[in-house]
Amino acid sequence: MKTQLITLNVDSKLGFANDIMYLGRIRHLPVVKGDTLAGILTQRDLYRASLTSILTNWKENKEFLESIRVSDVMSKNVVTINPDATVVEAAQVMIDKKVGCLPVVKERDKLIGLITETDMLQYFVDECKKK
Repeated sequence: MKTQLITLNVDSKLGFANDIMYLGRIRHLPVVKGDTLAGILTQRDLYRASLTSILTNWKENKEFLESIRVSDVMSKNVVTINPDATVVEAAQVMIDKKVGCLPVVKERDKLIGLITETDMLQYFVDECKKK
């Protein structure tokens, strides 16, 4: 689980989120209101919102993204897991729910970490190397 997270505020603009995702090569950004998880913005959400880029030029698309709040396009029904779950439980939830990341939350949806597919693969590789 990663605990040093890049997050977005519910009032952040999609243009800002797009820049962070592109520059940081990030596919999932938790969206918070204070320290409470409000949703998650995925690269897929961002692509869906920027379909206008097919019809417009880059500058017009950038202006369009700057006019939309993250909270308008984020996924609000987020699959989460608690910090006491095992790696196997987390992996099973990701498989069953077909999600690429799991925000880790304590009581009242307080965000404390994030587990991604990459984290799971790294864990698997590390375990295999031990043998």
